[in-house]
Amino acid sequence: MSEGRVRNLFGTDGIRGTANVHPMTPEVALALGRAIAHVFRRQEGQRKQILIGKDTRLSGYMFEDALAAGICSMGVNVIQVGPVPTPALAFLTRDMRCNAGVMITASHNPYQDNGIKFFASDGFKLPDSEEARIERLIETGEVSRISVPPDEIGQAHRIEDACGRYVVYLKHTFPRDLTLEGMRIVIDCANGAGYRVGPTVLRELGAEVFEFGAEPNGRNINDECGSLFPELAVAKVKELRADVGIALDGDADRVIVIDERGEIFDGDMLMWLCARDMKARGTLAKDTVVATVMSNLGLELALDSIGVDLLRTQVGDRYVVEAMRRDGYNLGGEQSGHILFLDDSTTGDGLMSALQVLALMSRSGQRLSALHEGFERLPQVLVNIGVAEKRPLEKLPSLQEAVCEVEDELGDEGRVLIRYSGTELKARVMVEGRDESRVHEIANHLASTLKRALAGTG
Repeated sequence: MSEGRVRNLFGTDGIRGTANVHPMTPEVALALGRAIAHVFRRQEGQRKQILIGKDTRLSGYMFEDALAAGICSMGVNVIQVGPVPTPALAFLTRDMRCNAGVMITASHNPYQDNGIKFFASDGFKLPDSEEARIERLIETGEVSRISVPPDEIGQAHRIEDACGRYVVYLKHTFPRDLTLEGMRIVIDCANGAGYRVGPTVLRELGAEVFEFGAEPNGRNINDECGSLFPELAVAKVKELRADVGIALDGDADRVIVIDERGEIFDGDMLMWLCARDMKARGTLAKDTVVATVMSNLGLELALDSIGVDLLRTQVGDRYVVEAMRRDGYNLGGEQSGHILFLDDSTTGDGLMSALQVLALMSRSGQRLSALHEGFERLPQVLVNIGVAEKRPLEKLPSLQEAVCEVEDELGDEGRVLIRYSGTELKARVMVEGRDESRVHEIANHLASTLKRALAGTG
């Protein structure tokens, strides 16, 4: 996606917003179902069926039925699998030979929000070009003028063993010669889509499991639990004297890991652990890790110290995947905890990532706290600014002048990144450097400069 493309429906990760408020309405979901069914129905030589999964939020029922109605109305069958992690939906889409997969989730957002994202038959997220095509079908009204005869209307049915298939798949990614026997593990499922499969796969691999955030009621997803609120898992690790803690987000495609001391390992730290291990075992493709512009400079410096390159993309795990597929890399991710192991998966998978870290611990015989040496996180400050419109940053001379001055000051031991959010009317100012107090000063200075520039007063 080019930074300049205007999206009316799709953001950087599908469509997202407040439930029952445009664009997250049943009417839009119905149109989306019709549009994606029309796009994939025209493909020759494939079974005409689309998979629908969801997380545990209340509005999921509403969107699930609206999407199914739209898809069936275009002559395509629907398979509903209920609450499953996003990576499970991606796996099941290709495993069950479906034309496409639809995941209903707002990921780490509160329950009032929801979202819809699409996967192609190969389990990868739809490219921008396909999303743009679906968007055009809806905005031009073309999809509302297309129909199929009554005898070609599709059917919908539900399968009950989807989670079991995904558990088997996850276990196959864990080395057969290793076990989690004797390991005490805390898992916080965020009252989300991983609430069943997370504890199950860990127990079946031999761990003693203490599960939390595993009682979803439609309204408590991500509610002061999960990867955005790792304090719960930290407290439980200490209280229960566990060996490790795992905190998932609402759709279980990202993970935060906690060591036995209660220290938090974010996506940058997890990529460092896995890259070093894969490099040592000769399995890191082209000695390269792919991450976004938001990953800490400390990750880049640590990787460089062991002869591993860091390739950066724009924010969004879809762009990490695109770069990995284009250039043949097999490890990438985001600071937020989306980690991608492209040899085994097509999208970020919180449980798979956790299993890789647990395998590393089992293989080394060391506690997690002993494995992070070599990585020094640089102070990083992020300031968010509400904006009325997203004016091109390069056309704000006062901001560009301030950024140049700061970059000269920081040199090779710091970074500045200013960008607009892909999903909200916000600008994000990120600054890294060795001196934390100075980094705060710089970030606030640039934020103020940006505000004045956007207001036309500076």
